Amino acid sequence: MPRTALQPVVWKPPAPTERARERKGPHTMPPPELLPISGEGPEDVVVDAEGRLLCGVADGRILRLGPDGSVAETVADIAPGRPAGLQPLPDGRLLVCDARLGRLLRVDPAVGTAVGTADRKAAVEVLADSVDGEPLRFCSNAVTAADGTVYFTESSRRWTIDDWKADILEHSGTGRLLRVGPDGGEPEVLLEGLQFANGVVLGPDEAWVAVAETGAYRVSRLWLAGGRAGDRDVLVELPGFPDNMSTGPSGVVWIAMPSHRDPVLDLLHRTHPAVRRAVWALPPRLQPAPERTVWVIGVDSDGRVVHDLQGPGDRFSQVTGVCEHGGRLYLGSLVERAVAVVPLPEAGRASG
Repeated sequence: MPRTALQPVVWKPPAPTERARERKGPHTMPPPELLPISGEGPEDVVVDAEGRLLCGVADGRILRLGPDGSVAETVADIAPGRPAGLQPLPDGRLLVCDARLGRLLRVDPAVGTAVGTADRKAAVEVLADSVDGEPLRFCSNAVTAADGTVYFTESSRRWTIDDWKADILEHSGTGRLLRVGPDGGEPEVLLEGLQFANGVVLGPDEAWVAVAETGAYRVSRLWLAGGRAGDRDVLVELPGFPDNMSTGPSGVVWIAMPSHRDPVLDLLHRTHPAVRRAVWALPPRLQPAPERTVWVIGVDSDGRVVHDLQGPGDRFSQVTGVCEHGGRLYLGSLVERAVAVVPLPEAGRASG
């Protein structure tokens, strides 16, 4: 079956920093402990009010397990959808972004556990699946405000998670940041033209909302309150591809970093669109791919890097989710069959 045609946009990437040129990076992350799971690709990982881990895997299931990896159970199933970003809610329910069918979902783990294997789809409620009559394509991440407002991202209006590489290669900038009010209703578009909109977090006092632009190596910020309300700026430029984000108890914004920048990809973005169309027609094994590394970055509310934790990807790689809890960091991945755990450092390596 022929692939959807690429529509490449020529782009001149920013010059890489010294940190971006460190292909292997510093070994500042201790070897991770691995918690095996019964599925592939726990793209995001979060912790509920009782300290239990939740993640979604490629076959559509949402799993819950103890902090030590014990008592894994399936609490919902959104197949044929694919769970990506997760966000626990105060009432015990869970926001789930469906990256394959383009849906923002609310899941009740209590219902999903109670019905057992018979019908775990009973736990799933659709909050949004279109904007102004246009179906959502690739829902990626969500965060909730104190009043119940939901901010969520659509990575691409052209591709789903199954073809995420196409959006990065194409660089057409169709990602969006959206908002749904506490009472639901039609999603409101806050930002568009984003380069693979991904992780999303709220700032202190909910004065701003930040969104990872994976395809532009940065985290952008939209001010929501105060004299700068409506302004957009950049919270932090990054040495690689940012993915999911979360906020730790101390206010550190944790950013999952699946991979360094790729010089070949940077070159392709500068070339004539026909070159990238030819690359997209190649077998996947011949296309640019993420290097194996395990990597997270932590920044403060002003965008200063306060933690830069990276290690070799021999045991775990392509980190797409990160969550801080109980003095540890829990890491998700698009490709692994485990959740990784590393101790939280007292101080990290800050670099530009």
